[in-house]
Amino acid sequence: MATYIAIPKLGMTMQDAQLTEWRVNEGDFVSKGDIVLLIETSKTQYEAEALASGYVHILVPADETVLVARVVGLIAETKEELAKLQGEPVREIYSTDVQSGEESPAAASAGTPPPAAEEKQATAAARGGAEKRVRISPVARKMAEEHMIDMTTIEGTGPEGRIIREDIEKAIETKKKAPAARPAAAAPPAGKMIDGKLAKSMLPLKGMRRSIGEHMQRSLSISAQLTYMGEMDMTEMIKLRNLCLEQEKAADMRITYTDLFVMAVARTLKSQPIINASIVGNEIVLWEDINIGVAVAITEGVEGGLIVPVIKNADKKTIWEINGELRVAIEKARSGKLMPDDVTGGTFTLTNLGAFGGIYAFSTPIINQPESAILMTAKTTDRAVVRDGQIVIRPIMTFSFTFDHRVIDGAPAEMFVAALIKVVENPGLLLF
Repeated sequence: MATYIAIPKLGMTMQDAQLTEWRVNEGDFVSKGDIVLLIETSKTQYEAEALASGYVHILVPADETVLVARVVGLIAETKEELAKLQGEPVREIYSTDVQSGEESPAAASAGTPPPAAEEKQATAAARGGAEKRVRISPVARKMAEEHMIDMTTIEGTGPEGRIIREDIEKAIETKKKAPAARPAAAAPPAGKMIDGKLAKSMLPLKGMRRSIGEHMQRSLSISAQLTYMGEMDMTEMIKLRNLCLEQEKAADMRITYTDLFVMAVARTLKSQPIINASIVGNEIVLWEDINIGVAVAITEGVEGGLIVPVIKNADKKTIWEINGELRVAIEKARSGKLMPDDVTGGTFTLTNLGAFGGIYAFSTPIINQPESAILMTAKTTDRAVVRDGQIVIRPIMTFSFTFDHRVIDGAPAEMFVAALIKVVENPGLLLF
């Protein structure tokens, strides 16, 4: 009895995932609980474990995008069973035991897998950034993937506009008749000269790095982004944090400036609802929930990446609750345990670069779609400022606030910034 390695449904909205990397090779022996596969959704990465001990037979290679419940590998109990599986033709199999957020071991007799699942629906990014629902049969989907056919451009002739095999066959014929594109030049290996420069190393643009790049490029292409920059006097916020630190031992928590800013932003958004909005179709939606996403750096160097776990209903939480949720989220992010539901539903994003040191500086953060605004805070440094006609030294934090001008005009943006600065410089307001 072979055990399935299937794509789990990690969240209510998850429909497909990219098979990023097999952590094992064909025929390797694995024990139950071993990490065998790394998958990636549009929001996060997930390490899939073996649900049984045995020998791995890979059905779907890495770098493929597959639907939820798709069986991408099998675990044979014996080498004899493995050999039998390897001799059978590869077919598209779906596990009926994959549920939302859970995956139970689906065992099947080797060589007699269940029929392919019913038609699956997936969301694909269409040109121009709009999202289009693709209705396509499993057979047609596989053909489209094999022949690199853009499914979002196909008009289905099946029931309710479903794309069927005949539609993909026509698209393949059309593609064959089109003028052949000049093949891209292969990237030279490391240590070679490229345009007069010596390449130190070559890294594939894939996985999280590619997802971040595509998401940021799309954000800039579909929204009218404008950034306000300024300073905040952190004198009173520092006093508040020091007061919180005095309570650390009793509360068993260490309050951070990020925690305080999550609370400050959430409370400010309550009085500035237009900032807590998104464009959905042809409408501006003002969200009742205030869900603050916090950008977390999960790796460093050229292969580094960011992920944005979300603190739901942050305006209704205490500073201790925010701290606890954020600590758990950061730990899950850095250990690869975040689920898609942990990083979806955000209505505003905060990114704090102060923890990384740096200098007195400003920047232009890019909006995390489909939100309409993002706040970046930087390092706090001692600066000379004028207070009551006197030049004094104050701890000053720089900030950059980017907003979507399709939703937010200059005046509401300035009102939000002014209200936030008032809270930061008078944090006692957080008590009311």
